[in-house]
Amino acid sequence: MIKSRPRSYKSSDNQFNVKYWGQYLLSLFYSWQRLDWILLLSVMALTTFGGLAIYSTESVRHNYSYQHWTVGILGLIIVFVLSRWRYQSLLRWYWLIYALTNISLVAVMIAGVTAKGAQRWITIAGFNVQPSEFAKIGMVITLAALLHDRDGASLKTVFRTLAITVIPWGLVFLQPDLGTSLVFGVIVISMLYWANAKTGWLILLVSPLFSAILYHLYLPGWLIWVLSVAGVAWLTLPVKIVSTLSAVAINLGAVELGNFFWGILKDYQKARLIMFLNPEQDPLGGGYHLIQSRIAIGAGKLWGQGWNQGTQTQLDFIPEQHTDFIFSAVGEEFGFVGSILLIAMLWLICVRLVWIASTARDNFGSLLAIGFLAIIAFQTTINLAMTIGLAPITGIPLPWMSYGRSSLLSGFISIAIVESVANYRESKTSLFKNK
Repeated sequence: MIKSRPRSYKSSDNQFNVKYWGQYLLSLFYSWQRLDWILLLSVMALTTFGGLAIYSTESVRHNYSYQHWTVGILGLIIVFVLSRWRYQSLLRWYWLIYALTNISLVAVMIAGVTAKGAQRWITIAGFNVQPSEFAKIGMVITLAALLHDRDGASLKTVFRTLAITVIPWGLVFLQPDLGTSLVFGVIVISMLYWANAKTGWLILLVSPLFSAILYHLYLPGWLIWVLSVAGVAWLTLPVKIVSTLSAVAINLGAVELGNFFWGILKDYQKARLIMFLNPEQDPLGGGYHLIQSRIAIGAGKLWGQGWNQGTQTQLDFIPEQHTDFIFSAVGEEFGFVGSILLIAMLWLICVRLVWIASTARDNFGSLLAIGFLAIIAFQTTINLAMTIGLAPITGIPLPWMSYGRSSLLSGFISIAIVESVANYRESKTSLFKNK
């Protein structure tokens, strides 16, 4: 009998390893091939640019820029992980997400850290976390799950949406965090609009806020607004007489409610809301931020004074410039050209979000993209307007540019969910179709 030779596994094992790892890397590439790379690269570029701008504002080095980049790297890892996870699974957990959102906001009120007159942070493992930033994500997921299989043209759906939103909105407002509470309102309006709610109904939803503001700014304009609201109610709501009278009564009541909320605001909060109209009336107090911000942006001219060369920025004329007023540093050191490039990058991100929402495979994914679009577009608009004196100072950060671990991380989580929507779109062609 002929003895068989001992079998050697060395060569075959190597071949097996090469084949295995090759297939694994190919599967990874395939799982990410349909990501929106333009969106992701734009976010990465903004985060890098934001770190450079933050570094320039640090007259005494606090490592804010390094923290910004570190959180950005963590956020990028989250994007690659979550983008492979099917976003539809969120439909099974949205009530739990909604509950955790409210619990976190209540926890802030009970055991939160108070800073700058507001109780918005809670300490976890030695880090201050701002739950309201992640509450925005929770609200987008909750509302997308609620609206994806319901017609927004139903008053029942609209009222149910408002009822679900009012609890977290109220908790955020009481912190107080006016900026984030306004973001909540924009989320609701935008997602209802995308879910086919009537435009007239959306006008009626925002009408009390405009009534409260117009009454104190320009009384004739307020009267015209109330009459316009009455007309919209008559044309769009059932039981016309009752609905019209109710809409007028709500707008009248909004004036008194506005007076009540104005009365409970602290003096510094009132100053921040109205000082943009005439900052020169208190140049060393409430108007100081805005005056210095406009000087810095104007000093940048066309090409800017150069990175780390801005006088307003380097001499620390603008307090807390690395957070809400980061755009003033960009304007001074990178000039009009750098500012336009920054705005163009943010605009490109918004365009990609609209594209993903329009091509999503289902209503849930489409609504998720629109909800996050509303957050980014609104925060960008208000922050830029705030730094040049066209809007009140409300503490709204500039996405991926302002320093803030919670806001930056929540921004990356938002993009991760949207990239999952993009990654699992149905496509007529595939790179591996013939494989």
